Parts: sequence; C-alpha cells; structure tokens
Amino acid sequence: MNKVVAVLAGLPPLLVLTLVFVLPALESSTLLGLVVPGETAILIGGLVAHGGALPLWAVVAAGTIGACLGDQAGYALGRRYGPSVLAHVPRVLRRRVNLARARHVVDRRGAWAVVTGRWVAVLRTVVPLIAGTGGMRWPLFLRANLVGGLVWATAVAMLGYLGAASYHYLERELGIGEWALLALIGVGVALRVWWRRIRRAPAGH
Repeated sequence: MNKVVAVLAGLPPLLVLTLVFVLPALESSTLLGLVVPGETAILIGGLVAHGGALPLWAVVAAGTIGACLGDQAGYALGRRYGPSVLAHVPRVLRRRVNLARARHVVDRRGAWAVVTGRWVAVLRTVVPLIAGTGGMRWPLFLRANLVGGLVWATAVAMLGYLGAASYHYLERELGIGEWALLALIGVGVALRVWWRRIRRAPAGH
C-alpha cells in the first residue's frame, strides 16, 4: 500500500492534472466510463494533492471542467442525432443499464436526474445523451451539469486527499501497517458480498 501511495504521489503533476481533466471528459462523450471511471483519475489527483505536488483546488477545477465538457459533448450528440444515437449504443452498455428506464427517470426528474446521475458510472455515460435526445432545454441541462460536476469532483478529490491523510495517520500514529489495512479491506468486501447474498436469497430459505 505504501509503495502504491508513493508511486502515485511521485507522478508528474502536469500528467496528473491532464488525466484528471481527460478521463471525466471522455466518459460520456466516448463511453470510456464503461472501462475506466473518471473518478479514478480524480482520486489520484486528490492523493497527489495531499503530497503537496498539486493544489487541491486545481484537481477539483480540472475534474469539474473535464466532466462538464464531456457531458456537454454527450448532450450535443443526443440533440443532433436524436433517438438513433441511443439505438446504436454498445451492447455492453445495454446489458448494464435499462435505457428505457433511464429515459423515464430523466424525463420525470429532469435536472435532478442530471445531478444525481453523475454518482453512478454507467449513468454518467448515458444521461447526457438521454437529456439531449429527450429535448431537455440546454440552459437547464447546463446548470444541472455544472452543479453535479462541481459537487462530484469536489467530493471525489476530497476522498483521495483524506484517504491519503488517513492512511499516513494510521500507519504513523497507530502503527497499523499495510497488511492490517488490506485485511480490514478484505473483511469489508467479504461482509458486503455476504450481505448481498442474504438480500437476494428467496424468502423462506
């Protein structure tokens, strides 16, 4: 764990800022978010900011601008090509999200769907397209896009920043090394899988 933190913190600041901008920008405009979620780069940016190589505000700004520009491109594609663009989305996306249901949510919730959809990777890739095809007014979409992008980028960057700070604190002050942290993470994952199985189990079993 310490080696990973050290490697990420040692990345060139300009490269990190570029990734923080580019990955969120490509999520909805190219559907890259299906493979590499944009928050990955922003988390790394927050971690690097904790090391002092970057100001945290620069990470938030780059992530927000990238996310908003990418969503604007997705909205423009939906506006320009209409429902046909959704008819040609990759099959892998259709397996991961119910497009008809997503369209219903956007139609019903409007700007609120744009703001909240940013927190789910698969929805981030389609909500701008759906908003464009559904005829959502651009000023409304823009406002929701800016609010959602700013809140999302700030929260994710802070998670990276505070995560790095928490790790160093635990290791330095409490003497908890990387193996203990990995064990705790493993227990957390196991409990989550167990809980999901319990919830999915048929009643009476």
